[in-house]
Amino acid sequence: MLNYPIKFKPILKEKIWGGTKLNQILNKASKKENIGESWEISDVAMDYSIVSNGVLNGKSLRELIQTYKGDLVGEKVYQTFGKNFPLLIKYIDAKEALSIQLHPNDALAKQRHNSFGKTEMWYVMQADKSAELIVGFKNEVTKKEYLSHLQNKSLTDILNIDLVIEGDVYFIPTGRVHAIGAGVLLAEIQQTSDVTYRIYDWDRQDSEGNFRDLHTTEAIDALELSSKENYQTSYKKSDNIIEEIIDCKYFTTNILCLDKAIEIDNKYKDSFVIYMCVGGEGVILKLDNFQETLNYGETILVPAAINNLEIIPLNKSKLLEIYIQ
Repeated sequence: MLNYPIKFKPILKEKIWGGTKLNQILNKASKKENIGESWEISDVAMDYSIVSNGVLNGKSLRELIQTYKGDLVGEKVYQTFGKNFPLLIKYIDAKEALSIQLHPNDALAKQRHNSFGKTEMWYVMQADKSAELIVGFKNEVTKKEYLSHLQNKSLTDILNIDLVIEGDVYFIPTGRVHAIGAGVLLAEIQQTSDVTYRIYDWDRQDSEGNFRDLHTTEAIDALELSSKENYQTSYKKSDNIIEEIIDCKYFTTNILCLDKAIEIDNKYKDSFVIYMCVGGEGVILKLDNFQETLNYGETILVPAAINNLEIIPLNKSKLLEIYIQ
């Protein structure tokens, strides 16, 4: 019954750096404190997303792939990834800064962790005044220089640190040093992987006085030492037109800034399509005799078998559209 857009129950993760925005701004109901992440669509082992709407309610994402195969994810995607869903979709709230970290590429991740690598992107949904993101180095560094700053706890002296506002986008390829700063709420799109090399954690201790593990040795072989003049991704924001933000081998992400209904034709994509509502009051996704509301801070998956639908904004709203080329 892949004749409707599918919603999943958010998987909420407590984090030492998490806050209350996922609950208070994105309406992720939870009695837990310090919620740092909402995994919206996940095929990570032991964290499989569960359907929350329609006749498939209660089924896991893994069950859907096993049953519907290419009708769910697209024939080309299924031939490449099999029963593994290739993307992990999150919302992240950083009350405090996350650790400075990086991720290995596919080859290293496969060799060391039997996992995919972790290329990702960020879309800033809300940022407190003076909130920052760390992305990459200011200037190209050597391994010796990097290790010296790491040992002397002066790593931030050589890192690129940007003030951010709503709508800013950053693409984070494997190997690039990065960290979400305090006061940032963002949407994250990434390869399905939970492999992170933490290189500095601000000398932070948990409630029992323990420091989190660092991965200094593992990170050296994975580290991107080069630099860029500008790490922020620029893109167009045209009303009622699908505009591309990121196109890489792992995912394509577009933005839709809507104030009127538009028709969507996905028949040439041969891929599932994910929509994340990252601004405004939300939209209605309508096809045939079915419709589903996508509110601000929600995520929905449109199966590859669905070619056409209408998206109707409740007011001026922004969506991220994600699929695999």
